[in-house]
Amino acid sequence: MAKYTEAKCRLCRREGCKLFLKGDRCFTDKCAQVRRPYAPGQHGRARKKVSEYAIQLREKQKTRRAYGVLERQFHDYFEKAEMRKGVTGTNLLVILERRLDNVIYKLGFANSRNQARQMVRHGIFELNGHKVNIPSLQVSAGDVISVPEKNRKIPMIAQAAETTAKRGCPGWLEIDPANFKGTVKALPTRDDIQFPVNEQLIVELYSK
Repeated sequence: MAKYTEAKCRLCRREGCKLFLKGDRCFTDKCAQVRRPYAPGQHGRARKKVSEYAIQLREKQKTRRAYGVLERQFHDYFEKAEMRKGVTGTNLLVILERRLDNVIYKLGFANSRNQARQMVRHGIFELNGHKVNIPSLQVSAGDVISVPEKNRKIPMIAQAAETTAKRGCPGWLEIDPANFKGTVKALPTRDDIQFPVNEQLIVELYSK
């Protein structure tokens, strides 16, 4: 399976905003986007004429990279969003938010979506009492994500309550740190998604 192996901070600098790919580091002054708030490379500081297409492309790339999704899968998500009732852009963001690795990250069990994805693949979590190892799995309202007893000593999981208190937990999720579990109270709405993205630009890009 294809995988991005270069420096993650370059992605944040390229998109011009924090994508929170490095966990707690992104909340400190050590964040590359804070220290060097311009695009990477020799001509990163240069002023460039930006076309309408470039603006749409950057919005798509920013969203795709934030959720750690490759191009083919992201396009598949868009096609699914387009076939569902409602606003295509909102449907796309809801699909991305419902990914299991994103939910685990939002619950505070991981420092980043990438770390959450790795932990899921290693079978660290259970979904509704069953072991699961598919990061892209779509959660539903009422689903319960839990950590088996043998995995509760993992440092990141043990600090879940502290992490959630610092980052906050979205209203559509509920965390129970004492019992090492989180519950999907309802499906996310557009108002629940705080990531700064103009999804209409993505729709326009794929509609060309």
